[in-house]
Amino acid sequence: MTDPVANPAATGAPPADGTAVPAVSELRRRLGWVAVGTWAVALVWFIAAQGFPFDRGYQTLWILSGLLAASVGRTWRDVGRIFVDWLPVIVILYLYDFSRHAAEALGRPVAVTPQIEADRLLFFGVVPTVWLQEHVYDPNATHWWDAVGSLWYISHFLGVWVIAAILYLRDRDHWFQWIRALVVLSFAGLVTFAIIPTAPPWYAARDGILPAIDRISTRGLDMVGLHGARQLVDLGAATANDVAAIPSLHTAFAVLIAVWFWPRVPQQHRWWLRPFLVAYPIVMLAVLVYSGEHYVIDGIIGAVYVFGVLWALRVYDRWRARRRTEQAAARDTVSLPDEAVDAAAYRTGEPSA
Repeated sequence: MTDPVANPAATGAPPADGTAVPAVSELRRRLGWVAVGTWAVALVWFIAAQGFPFDRGYQTLWILSGLLAASVGRTWRDVGRIFVDWLPVIVILYLYDFSRHAAEALGRPVAVTPQIEADRLLFFGVVPTVWLQEHVYDPNATHWWDAVGSLWYISHFLGVWVIAAILYLRDRDHWFQWIRALVVLSFAGLVTFAIIPTAPPWYAARDGILPAIDRISTRGLDMVGLHGARQLVDLGAATANDVAAIPSLHTAFAVLIAVWFWPRVPQQHRWWLRPFLVAYPIVMLAVLVYSGEHYVIDGIIGAVYVFGVLWALRVYDRWRARRRTEQAAARDTVSLPDEAVDAAAYRTGEPSA
């Protein structure tokens, strides 16, 4: 994406040679501000009327329209590159929703009990979801922790994409590294869902394998007035993959945020941002377990996926860098005989071949 600092015409600043900037550049700059302002007003109106855009179609619409609004005044090539850059991201969003069909097509049996046994092993015979719903959950009243938990839960649907959009506008190279990790992590999850479909706690309770468990991840949204948001999330849950518990991508995305930004936190903000980065995935997993969406083992495996993906990408980058170095050295070696012949001809005064 064109850097406004490197492109004075995009900001209206005078070029280094002192020549006048065409009036159209200033006009485009102002149109850009108008476009972003219009987009922001439209988004606020939409949130007020419909709730936060959790639906995949709405997410795609608002992300792309926001990026296009921010690109007003840039070249058509930059605008077109937005669609090329974001196409894999949008595909992953929709593949996640339709991954259930892949599992059904392969006819793989759904794993229900291994996760239960794993959690019992970790917690001395207790299934944390069952214990939390028996001791913390009140089916007759909504408490403040339900509201906090629901807000924490829905941050999954917005967090990584908001981060991606901001990075795209600030630093395309950094955005590429972030989105590559996100796409590979999501793809690894999709493959796992198809090959090894796994059931969440509410699914096991529905089949009578666990005591009654209510699915309450969005319950607290009504308490804070986000009725539309709850309807959208519940609607999405009704069409999403019911047997995609391992790995927990809710936890994985939260861990990815924490791990990615840990070394990038400015020194002056580390005293509060780093504790938040640690707390974010921990609280996310606690909410998922409490609400019946995941077992603890699902989140642990999700975290393992994150570190595995980041390690694999690092190994791949090092391999590519080493291969480029070897190829450059090979090209230099191949050119040495010709250079040696020329040097010998120069010393003897004879013409080279």
